[in-house]
Amino acid sequence: MRLPGHPHIAYRGDRLHIDDLALDDLGSRFGTPLYAYSRRAMLDALAGYQRALAGRDHLICYAMKANSNLAVLQTFAQAGCGFDIVSGGEFERVLAAGGDPAKVVFSGVGKTRAEMAQALAAGVGCFNVESESELELLSEVAAAAGRPAGISLRVNPDVDARTHPYISTGLKDNKFGIAHDAALAAYRRAASLPGIEVLGIDCHIGSQITAAEPYLDALDRVLDLVEAVESAGIPLHHLDLGGGLGITYTDEQPPAAEALVGAMLGRIDARGHGHRRILLEPGRSLVGNAGVLLAEVLYLKRGGEKAFCIVDAAMNDLMRPAMYEAWMGIVACRLRDQAPQEMDVVGPVCESGDWLGRARSLAVQPGDRLAVLSAGAYGMSMASNYNTRGRAAEVLVDGDACWLIRDRETPADQFRGEHLVPR
Repeated sequence: MRLPGHPHIAYRGDRLHIDDLALDDLGSRFGTPLYAYSRRAMLDALAGYQRALAGRDHLICYAMKANSNLAVLQTFAQAGCGFDIVSGGEFERVLAAGGDPAKVVFSGVGKTRAEMAQALAAGVGCFNVESESELELLSEVAAAAGRPAGISLRVNPDVDARTHPYISTGLKDNKFGIAHDAALAAYRRAASLPGIEVLGIDCHIGSQITAAEPYLDALDRVLDLVEAVESAGIPLHHLDLGGGLGITYTDEQPPAAEALVGAMLGRIDARGHGHRRILLEPGRSLVGNAGVLLAEVLYLKRGGEKAFCIVDAAMNDLMRPAMYEAWMGIVACRLRDQAPQEMDVVGPVCESGDWLGRARSLAVQPGDRLAVLSAGAYGMSMASNYNTRGRAAEVLVDGDACWLIRDRETPADQFRGEHLVPR
């Protein structure tokens, strides 16, 4: 029995599997909390974008903030992807995973001088510049280094992505990008600066977007600007259309990647821009439904009018519910022949906000394991050590094969780099 939106996660009999491996067995082998990812699911999700872009000059840049494990990056690098990064540390991860620096786009509103110099020295493909002051600093750094900095300007089209306000990035009140009305002047300034090579235009309006219309609305505004910039004598070679396509957590019905990209390409072609290189920056849609977080049931408890299922995973392992009040599917790794009960699934962290799911119907006993679904994106990448809890181990599954791709963190790992003062 397959789970809706999770083609690589299914019950076989009474046991939940990822690819061909039982998740309960993975929990026994590696312990919990444990993140498990299907490599096949990642590559299948990528294939939708690849099919849509077949025959086009294009580059798919995985937005690695969604999940930055080296083995995940390696998977996408070997599939021909570039990377969308937002820090010097992420750039180091790309290099460590064997990624091509020339296929990297460097986004983010707060790049430092050191990060700019690091990326230039390594041969970064393009900077997505988000402010005129950043543009001036990048010119200074590039001129001093004697290396031209290829740039796109990230334009804020003031389009509502219809998503959670914390992950909407394309409205005029958001911190991201250069205002649409100021972009032409910014391009003129960029073209005049030493060390700057104008390559294209970038637009990213948010994350977990579940409709095509916001993309098409933003695209029309971007193409209007492309035409104005080129009329001013500044050629633009590529269109970076960002990412943000949502996944199914509960009842969302986002468009398939192939359909969405096809619609956008149709609009680009209809307006006479089909000759341009296309860049895309998907993240969540490539890895979100490829992963689960496994947790062991520690206790069942009744408190007043509520029942609680206390597990060994917590808000430090998975921040999305506490931060966004996000709904994520939670299912048992082994089905029991008993009546389910409604309960809140909570962790051991000393915060009332430490919950993974509210009012869930579960048939479990202490010692059973649960799988939090759709946990491949913004799970481990947002994890912390709050309460001096070690971050979870991670495994990558491919059919009936499995690799440990991150060791479970120990207290000694956390202490490393801290120092007592002399007495």
